[in-house]
Amino acid sequence: MAPKWRELADRFAEQIRSGEYAPGAQLPQIRDLVTAGEGSKDTVHKAYKALEAQGLVTSSRGHGTVVRQQTPLKRLGIARYDKAKWRDGDEVAFIADRVASGRAYRRNEQTQKVSRVVAPPLVAAAHGLPEGAEVYARARLVKEGTQPTHTLTSYYRPEHVEGTRIVDPTPGPAGRGGGFRVLYDAGYEIDHMKEDLFARVPSEEESQLLQLSPGEWVVELHRTTYTADGTVVEFAIGVHAATRFSWSYDFKVPDSANTEGKSE
Repeated sequence: MAPKWRELADRFAEQIRSGEYAPGAQLPQIRDLVTAGEGSKDTVHKAYKALEAQGLVTSSRGHGTVVRQQTPLKRLGIARYDKAKWRDGDEVAFIADRVASGRAYRRNEQTQKVSRVVAPPLVAAAHGLPEGAEVYARARLVKEGTQPTHTLTSYYRPEHVEGTRIVDPTPGPAGRGGGFRVLYDAGYEIDHMKEDLFARVPSEEESQLLQLSPGEWVVELHRTTYTADGTVVEFAIGVHAATRFSWSYDFKVPDSANTEGKSE
């Protein structure tokens, strides 16, 4: 027989998934459930912690236990970098995700901190720089409303961005069209990029910054952006709350055999 706290957690989980408790709804106070005979304070506390570990609720002092938004943001793959979005318009990547997800956004939901630092080994290797070389680090925290969704830190060679809006620490995107438009205007039009993704356990600092539930993992992104001649103009590291995104890719299926045949 399952312990009492597990039975209680399973019942609430079913009520959340069925919509009886909608996103943003507050679950009953622990003391009210104890009074109603649902179990001891420890039993209810364990049940709520189990729901939190499943990513179904969040708990905080002063706000109680609240049902989480269950529909993840659609994190576009190729389409989020469409040049027409940022070159001809003002739809930077995180805004493209919100538009595709049918979600509201404000430009100031992206904050940033810009500094000139010694390139970490991973960054130096991506840019082909020697040990001790300096780069500009543009660190952003992106939120949806008040909830953080991910961090993204872009690293640039000083000679590519010195004197541009990319090194301006003003919160929000780096002007109309964001960082890619700045690079474009500086003569570094992006041509192709490589993205590597892997899941991992977050650090304590990341858990606090992204307001993660206990047991929630993150997805780390490494993005390398190139010009047509192969010059690396940006290397970025992102840390995404795993349950707050779905990753969407839509692309033409390659046929390398057919391509090789045409080149001969």
